[in-house]
Amino acid sequence: MEKMQLRIDAGLLSDRFPGVSIINISMTYYQKGINPVLMKRTVNVYPTSYAYFNMECMTKGCVDGGFDLDRIISNLIRGHKESGEGELVCDGNNISSGHAKIDYKVTIQYSSSAR
Repeated sequence: MEKMQLRIDAGLLSDRFPGVSIINISMTYYQKGINPVLMKRTVNVYPTSYAYFNMECMTKGCVDGGFDLDRIISNLIRGHKESGEGELVCDGNNISSGHAKIDYKVTIQYSSSAR
């Protein structure tokens, strides 16, 4: 219930960033171990979607972790950039520190009126 309230509080993409038509977030989740790639995930954020960019940590047993892309995406949009990529480490509580990380690539399409 708390996560849903966070999404609602973030507002819709169309309200927060009216010139954006779609945001594509591609992520590869990594974990420690023999098979380091946990999963690949793509999230598409449309104008009718919530502008909530905190992705959950998929490592079993992680508490209060995740990957907050909000500042990254906000800076890309303020700079009117079409893409950005990097790496984030989960700072959640788990038995081992540095238990998970993601490589991300964000692609942003702007509406023609925003150009």
